[in-house]
Amino acid sequence: MGQQDYIKDIARFGLENDQEKLLSTLNEFIEHNKNSKKVNFALQLQSLLKDSIRKQQHNSLQKVGSPSHYQQIQDRETDELILEKLTSDYSLDNLVCTPSAKDKLVNFLEEHRNSELLSKYQLPISNKLLLYGPSGCGKTLASYVIAGELQKMMIVVNLGAIVSSKLGETSKNLAKIFRKAAQEDCIIFIDEFDSLGKVRDYSQDHGEMKRVVNTILQLFDYLPQSSMVVCATNQKDMLDEALLRRFDLAISLELPDQQQIHELIRLVLKEGQFGFDRKVSLKKLIEVAQGLSYYSIQKTLINAIKRSLFAMKDKKTIKPTIDTQIWHDLLIQEKEALAVE
Repeated sequence: MGQQDYIKDIARFGLENDQEKLLSTLNEFIEHNKNSKKVNFALQLQSLLKDSIRKQQHNSLQKVGSPSHYQQIQDRETDELILEKLTSDYSLDNLVCTPSAKDKLVNFLEEHRNSELLSKYQLPISNKLLLYGPSGCGKTLASYVIAGELQKMMIVVNLGAIVSSKLGETSKNLAKIFRKAAQEDCIIFIDEFDSLGKVRDYSQDHGEMKRVVNTILQLFDYLPQSSMVVCATNQKDMLDEALLRRFDLAISLELPDQQQIHELIRLVLKEGQFGFDRKVSLKKLIEVAQGLSYYSIQKTLINAIKRSLFAMKDKKTIKPTIDTQIWHDLLIQEKEALAVE
C-alpha cells in the first residue's frame, strides 16, 4: 500500500471515529515509513501516537489522588521542562572538527549501533557524553549529529524551567526528565551544563548546589543503557570533579585551524552554486578568519553571499560569485565585535 492510501485510510477512520482501525493503520504507516528510510518522520509519528494514547487514558473522569491522576499531573509538569522534542537529519558529514574529536564521536556511535554485540559479552555501552569547548564550535550541532546518526528522538531540556529557586525543586525536575527519557528510549540534551554541575563549594554553598550535583550523580549511575545523556559546556573547569568522572566520554570541540576553516567553506558551498571572485585570495581570507568560531565564520560567509547576490541581482551571470572583499570586511567586523585578535 502506498503513502497516499495510508493517508486516506487514516483520514477515513479518524472521521468515522474508528479508534481500533485508526491505531492499526497508524502503526502500519509508521512501519511503512521506517522501511522507506523515512525514519525521522516515523519516530515523530510514534512519539505523537504514544503521547496521544497516554493522554486519552488519563482524560476520562478520574478520582483525585488516584495513580492515573498523579500520572497526568506528572506528565503535564514534565512537558513544561522540555524545550523541544526533535529528530534530526544531520550526519557526521555535517560536522567539521578535529580528526581526534571525530574519531571519538565515531567510536561512541559505533557502540550504540552494536549494542546487541556488547550486551552479548556483558560489556557496558557508553551513554553519558560531555561536549566542551568555546561557544560556536559545534557542541549543539554534534548532539543533532548523534540523534541523526542513531535515528533517535532527542529531548532538549528547558534549563530555565529546570532550575528553580524552591529548595529541592531543581533535583525533582531533573529526575522527571531522566524518567521521561527512560520511558521513551531517547537522548537527553542539556546545554550550558555548568549551570547545574558546578563544583560543590562547601564553604559558600547553602546546600542546594550540592543536592543538585548529588542528584545528577545518582541519575547518571542509574541511567538505562538504552537511554543517553549528552551535556554541553564552554566552562568545563567549573564542573564538579566527581561529575566529570561519571561521563563515559568527553570530547573537546575547539576553534578551527586553517584546514578546518577550508573544510567549513567547502561544506557551506557544497552545492556548487557560488564561486569566489578572488579579489582577496582564499588563503588570505582563511588567515583572517582564524580565531573565530565555526558559527561566526559560517555566519559571515552566508551574509557575504546574500550581499553579493543583492549587488548583482540586475546583472546576467551564469554562476553567482561571492565578493571576497565583502566577506573580508565582515570577518574583520566580527573579530572587532568579539574582541578577537
